Amino acid sequence: MLVTGARRGIGAAIAVDLAVAGWTLLLHHLDAADEAESVAQQCRDRGARTEILEADLADPAAVSALAERAGPVDILVNNASRASNVAVDALSLDEWQETFAVNVTAPMLLAQAFGAGMAARGWGRIVNVTSATVALGGPSGPSYVSSKAALVGLTRSLARAFGPAGVTVNALSPGAVLTEREREILGDDPHPGLVAAQAVPRTLVPADLLTAVRFLVADGSGAMTGQVVEVGGGLVLG
Repeated sequence: MLVTGARRGIGAAIAVDLAVAGWTLLLHHLDAADEAESVAQQCRDRGARTEILEADLADPAAVSALAERAGPVDILVNNASRASNVAVDALSLDEWQETFAVNVTAPMLLAQAFGAGMAARGWGRIVNVTSATVALGGPSGPSYVSSKAALVGLTRSLARAFGPAGVTVNALSPGAVLTEREREILGDDPHPGLVAAQAVPRTLVPADLLTAVRFLVADGSGAMTGQVVEVGGGLVLG
């Protein structure tokens, strides 16, 4: 299993939760070896064989090299993302392209690299972490919202492509989940308006996503593919 962006936050929580004896976990990070090693040790403590892989997902060549180093993968969690809060009147082409490179192109390249092997083996799970901003239109900037919307489209296309071979592809859509990055950017109460708009009006944390991820990668989820699973306390309904 490969989890991108696994050094902290949602990616770290997913990796540790899925770490069980007999599994091999590959944890991707960029420029955060100490944090990644801490997550890796938690996974090892749970009995999983764990390796750390570093790569800049904005660079397609680095993504290809990451896939080559990883080898065969049966579960891919495309969690890494590039935040972009630049308003449309200040949005540069570079900002747009760099956001899409990490949030859409890298997941596509990794799915392309690993999907063929999954299909050949007759089983595989791909989970793309998107965002409730796709349905809400914000509060992130247009490059982020558009990239996550494109990731939903990619999810559905890949589900059609890989489904006949027993490979499922779904999207996990977190709502206003409080992570380390959110705290760094916006403080301890980053989105009070969003939390108030939830059907379950409390601050969400990465642990709230884990049951959904376990289901999406389980043997018993083989009939579910091409779906967007909203886990946001009812922020988005339908």
